[in-house]
Amino acid sequence: MVRIGNVELKNRWILAPMAGVCDLPFRVLCARQGAGMTCMEMVSAKAIYYNNKNTEALMDISPEEDIVSLQLFGSDPDIMGDMAKRIEEKPFSILDINMGCPVPKVVNNHEGSALMKDPLLAGRIIERVVKSIDKPVTVKIRKGFDEAHVNAVEIARIAQESGAAGVTVHGRTREQYYSGEADRDIIRQVKEAVSIPVIGNGDVKDTDSAHIIIEETGCDAVMIGRAAQGNPWIFRELAMADKGLKYEGPTLEERKQMILEHGKMLIECKGEYIGIREMRKHAAWYTQGFPGSSKLRAKLCEILDYDDLERLITDCL
Repeated sequence: MVRIGNVELKNRWILAPMAGVCDLPFRVLCARQGAGMTCMEMVSAKAIYYNNKNTEALMDISPEEDIVSLQLFGSDPDIMGDMAKRIEEKPFSILDINMGCPVPKVVNNHEGSALMKDPLLAGRIIERVVKSIDKPVTVKIRKGFDEAHVNAVEIARIAQESGAAGVTVHGRTREQYYSGEADRDIIRQVKEAVSIPVIGNGDVKDTDSAHIIIEETGCDAVMIGRAAQGNPWIFRELAMADKGLKYEGPTLEERKQMILEHGKMLIECKGEYIGIREMRKHAAWYTQGFPGSSKLRAKLCEILDYDDLERLITDCL
């Protein structure tokens, strides 16, 4: 079993933190399907500092999640440490520091993956956060900022020396965003360079690819992002495979029920206006590849309330 600091994960299959995706309802659904840990959308330390109301809502956690990682981003060591301390009483298990986000508005503030260009600052941030809280601190990084500056091993060593309890490595550079193939060899190099748990991330789509990344890198756990969009059942598939069982996937009725349950949860969490509009993208992911799914996705843009969603799913699937 994987241990990160004093936290023992339920299994080695982790829901990746994805902005605009990993809100409370989606995390709960993935936890129900067997995710070993769920990770929250990244939260700005400065936004906490300025008491941003939307940020407070991002940090809502359900008891159903059991083991959850809260991801913080920022570039000021003192603000990062102080805000980590301010929120420590919230019921998350692990605090993760984001050093991998490739989005320009984050990178241009010298946050996210931009921190990989400044190893000294990265180390100061990790050390300050670790000293500020008692909960385990992990760091999520990329292969490097670009191919000319591949330094995941260096940053991972700094993370360990600064007190981090684990590190997640996405096998792409910031310049790649999510294009091309993830480099599994860089994950192997990090695993060989540090003694703290290493979580591999990138191009895990199913049981086979999940096992390949473990076999080729030796990583302790695997983080799954885009493959879970519209497919929280991937965690059931992986958990069952650990027991030598094969999961054939959800039935059509199970898929319909998941869509409707997800819609209800989003509306309950965010209100009908926002919830149903956010559900449009999730419903499109859930139905991708189905006969007539392109027409269904076009109609999804028109749904305005839960009744519209229910009618559409009932009539078109």
